[in-house]
Amino acid sequence: MSHKRIPKRRAAMAAGGVVALGAAAILLPNANASQDGGSAGGTAAPKTLKAADASDLASQLAGLLGDAFAGSYYDAGEQQLVVNVVPGDNNQVIVQAKKAGAKVREVDNSLGELRGGARTLKAEATVPGTAWAIDPRTNKILVTADSTVTGAAWDRVESTVEGLGSGMATIRKSPGTFKTFVSGGDAIFGGGARCSLGFNVTAGDGAPAFLTAGHCGVADDQWSDAQGGQPIATVDQAVFPGEGDFALVRYDDPATEAPSEVNLGDQTVQISQAAEATVGQQVFRMGSTTGLADGQVLGLDATVNYPEGTVTGLIQTDVCAEPGDSGGSLFTQDGLAIGLTSGGSGDCAVGGETFFQPVTTALEAVGATLGGDASGGAGDQAGGEEAGGEEAGDGQAGAGGDAGAGEDAGAGAGDVGDGTGVGGEEAGAGDQAGGEEAGGGDAVGGGEEAGGEEAGDGQAGAGGDAGAGEDAGAGAGDVGDGTGVGGEDGSGLTG
Repeated sequence: MSHKRIPKRRAAMAAGGVVALGAAAILLPNANASQDGGSAGGTAAPKTLKAADASDLASQLAGLLGDAFAGSYYDAGEQQLVVNVVPGDNNQVIVQAKKAGAKVREVDNSLGELRGGARTLKAEATVPGTAWAIDPRTNKILVTADSTVTGAAWDRVESTVEGLGSGMATIRKSPGTFKTFVSGGDAIFGGGARCSLGFNVTAGDGAPAFLTAGHCGVADDQWSDAQGGQPIATVDQAVFPGEGDFALVRYDDPATEAPSEVNLGDQTVQISQAAEATVGQQVFRMGSTTGLADGQVLGLDATVNYPEGTVTGLIQTDVCAEPGDSGGSLFTQDGLAIGLTSGGSGDCAVGGETFFQPVTTALEAVGATLGGDASGGAGDQAGGEEAGGEEAGDGQAGAGGDAGAGEDAGAGAGDVGDGTGVGGEEAGAGDQAGGEEAGGGDAVGGGEEAGGEEAGDGQAGAGGDAGAGEDAGAGAGDVGDGTGVGGEDGSGLTG
């Protein structure tokens, strides 16, 4: 499916952004290098990490720090993971966090207190047109109210925020209106509505399918790739509103080719696997209305009160979107699937707040797999019952089992033209997952745990190989003149 329109105001970004994607990506394999030089106090300096590796480390440290952990975010400028810690009697855990490569920051509000504040907001201030998410950069709950929240509704939200206590939450107004981004038009069509396809996936029974927004899935059962065309896919599962905004839609023809890629119009980005979002992470959104746009992750586990109902567990960003972009793909420059466009306020002329369904949660709920992920969704295991940790991620090996079928768990396999393509011959998303070291250089294999409570993508357990093929690449294929973003052009039905 080709995208019909990329507005002129975004076309420069689309063209320039594609080059930036490729140019930035070749720097990323070197961005894993740890900066372990000892400091005057004898603790290691913060490591330089890619966002995906920072997410893995954050998951491990959350388990290590326990109640002292107060959230984390990715400092894109410094390429470091910043971990919030509530001071306590046990300073040893802080030392351990620093040794693991994080930059540690002491804060006032614990994660438990912030989550308690969010529960209070849900109970006392669930007003259509409001949203909230924990912001680890300010160590507060960020509450947003759109232009429809006025009068008694505004007073109710404001008084609830004030009742949480000083320093617990902030409230601000959004000039737009929170809404889902479904519209009549082109892209994928159902019942007079237009949405965008998110990511092609494989259903639990091996059939080709795709993910899109749940509010698109409940709008109609059958979807076409052309306005007024014959249906090509049928909704299998849909959640909206409630605990998410996602739908699994099966292709009617079981022989449909459903490549794991995002179509940018004139080229594609290969998608290797799903990954968790990290606050501060740079992300890109592709939608059928506005084309390519980028921005940052602002918050996780966001709650949005749409006119249709409350949706929880979303990713909050500052990436613009407009009607028709619903369901579209949110991804990273190195080919990780992050989210599905849900809704928000504003547009691509003035900006605004936007919310996305995490892909990992959707995959787990519908029992589907994506790209090189052979694990049956985030948290399921490819190599046996033991996952090398409490919640081992995509493509990880358990105790003695292989996670996938191959040798190298790279993020970019294939030939590269003049050095400006995505990847390199074995440009991994972390270090090669050979059993000794994975991700940012932390030891993983050999014992009971594979990288902590939530071991990251491509990490090996006790002697198992991590991967989904001989070279599980995000960029399989030849890259031409340096403007490619991984892989050859393809026109499959991608969002």
